[in-house]
Amino acid sequence: MNAPEHLTASAAGTYQRLFEARGELVALRRELHTMPELGFEEHRTAARIVQALKACGVDEIHQGLGRTGIVATIHGQPTPGAAPDARPRLFGLRADMDALPLREQNDFAWRSSTPGLMHACGHDGHCAMLVGTARYLAQTRRFAGTAVLVFQPGEEGYGGAREMIADGLFERFPVEAIYAMHNWPHLPPGKIGLNRGAMMAAADRVTITIQGRGGHGAHPHLSVDPVLIAGHVITAVQSLVSRNIAPIEQAVVSLCSMQAGESSAFSVIPEMAQLTGTVRSFKPEVQQLLEERMTRLVESVALGFGASAKVDYQRLYPATINSAPEADFAVRVAQSLVGAENVDDKLVPSMGSEDFAFMLQARPGAYLRLGQGGPCGLHQPRYDFNDEILPLGSALFAALVEQGLPLPPH
Repeated sequence: MNAPEHLTASAAGTYQRLFEARGELVALRRELHTMPELGFEEHRTAARIVQALKACGVDEIHQGLGRTGIVATIHGQPTPGAAPDARPRLFGLRADMDALPLREQNDFAWRSSTPGLMHACGHDGHCAMLVGTARYLAQTRRFAGTAVLVFQPGEEGYGGAREMIADGLFERFPVEAIYAMHNWPHLPPGKIGLNRGAMMAAADRVTITIQGRGGHGAHPHLSVDPVLIAGHVITAVQSLVSRNIAPIEQAVVSLCSMQAGESSAFSVIPEMAQLTGTVRSFKPEVQQLLEERMTRLVESVALGFGASAKVDYQRLYPATINSAPEADFAVRVAQSLVGAENVDDKLVPSMGSEDFAFMLQARPGAYLRLGQGGPCGLHQPRYDFNDEILPLGSALFAALVEQGLPLPPH
């Protein structure tokens, strides 16, 4: 990917050095790909990122936030006429670091060296892009204020953003806004997508435990069969969205696992069955309604068969909601970088989830999609990050800082 192919004429000259450094970014990204680590275990990853940040010449590196998180700061130029004790404006950028418990099926040289773990979501690429941004901003410093670069652990179900916030992230680095981006195979390379509201859904985990009475499969009338009851619960739960949520709203209820009895005990009715699944929604009132109705429905279905049921409903991640002013700003920045024709500012929200949502609850900001194309989607064993978009991602992060913290006109 050559810079002029995806950047506007004005941006191509500004960010040409990032495209010239593409080889270094690719090497870092592929090195990170070889050493995937799960949430809060990203010790080697964090050490390599710290090494890269030191080579970039950032001003400060803070380690151990949210267990294994990293924050780097880069100071821009002082604002003429500002009071000596004036606090600089802070602008935040975030990348996630962790991998997934998935066995990689690729055979290229940079495949995972850890059996059962792989970077199947592109967090290796996100980190490399933010390191590229650090290098560019530290070299140029064409902004007034401080860029705060957040390398977050534990995005894949561990709540790493929440842990960093609880560890004082925004007290120590009170950014006025924070931005993140994620590669998106459903957009072609060079395209950028976002919207001015919900980008991703809230993610809830549901565990339903049905307690019956075991017995012999030849004498089912003497038992209370939790397997039969589970079947009725599965069917009943599917009515929650269609008959409780307005058609113009969006929600998903999926029961994805059922555990009951022993596969070798073909004639034994078990005492208990357990269902697990997920609920996705965008609005808190919809989330609340689904939790209440599901609990009541499941308990009632079980009671009707003479059994009991318990619903353990865990709210994992809130919805990822872009604040409108910051989303508008991000749209303008993206358009200045790649042209309006390559920016989809009405991107359809995803029912997936993202724990950057916790940061957007604490600070204004926006979450962007960076197109990467490719034949393989996220969280698949043959996925790989598209290295061609690394310079563009770095340039987008850098442009957010430079336009968010502009130097005063001479």
